[in-house]
Amino acid sequence: MSQTEKAFADAAPLDQEIAVSVRGISKNYGAVEALRDMSLEFPRGQLTSLLGPSGCGKTTLLKIIAGLLKPDTGEIIVNGKTVTGPGPNRAFVFQDFALLPWANVLRNVAFGLELRGVPKSEREDKAEKYIKNVGLAGFEGSFPHELSGGMRQRVGLARALSVDSQVLLLDEPFSAVDEQTRRKFQEDLLALVANENKTFIFVTHSIEEAVYVSDQVAILLPRPSRVSEIIRPSSFRTKGVENIRRDPEYLDIVDEIWSSLRNYVE
Repeated sequence: MSQTEKAFADAAPLDQEIAVSVRGISKNYGAVEALRDMSLEFPRGQLTSLLGPSGCGKTTLLKIIAGLLKPDTGEIIVNGKTVTGPGPNRAFVFQDFALLPWANVLRNVAFGLELRGVPKSEREDKAEKYIKNVGLAGFEGSFPHELSGGMRQRVGLARALSVDSQVLLLDEPFSAVDEQTRRKFQEDLLALVANENKTFIFVTHSIEEAVYVSDQVAILLPRPSRVSEIIRPSSFRTKGVENIRRDPEYLDIVDEIWSSLRNYVE
């Protein structure tokens, strides 16, 4: 057993309430078995990354949790209730922004609240709060075509935060931005996790990103997808965001994950 594997094995068990439970989920697309009897738990107030090679079912699982897809077997429990479809306790941040092109930033961020019938003044006050929190203060009147890709993704994140869902589902939200913007997003995401007391479920292909932002990393293997292992980065996460990537434990975990996944990368 390597030192890193021993650190994982010796880590204290999570003593936190579970926000989302995946119980025996299977999903087939015709003859293709995407997920088989998958079970996984997501602690409340933490960020869990779903990490694995392309085609391992990460987005499928995320959509089942969101209620956008129905599993063939199994169930999803969110805050003690079985998921039967989309609901206000979950918000989805899409990879492709999914903004309303005809609406300005303020209207886009407030749109989920508008659909729920929240009065205009209340929804705009809340939208302005989250626009500021994601670093877009001053752009409330701008339209999506006037924004960079990174700014549009911030709008999508602010919209998800503004509806005050307890669970945020993020499907590779940083994949379409440049490396500098992506790093800033990662730092901002850590601050949101610390301050918002929400449960984040984050899909990524990047090992470095998963280890950097996560309280828990679930490694998925290719079809039929199943959980290979759960990794909980520990000590380096208390040393400040500017120090994480230089910490030997961070580097060791990244290397260990790559070693376990390399044979599955085509």
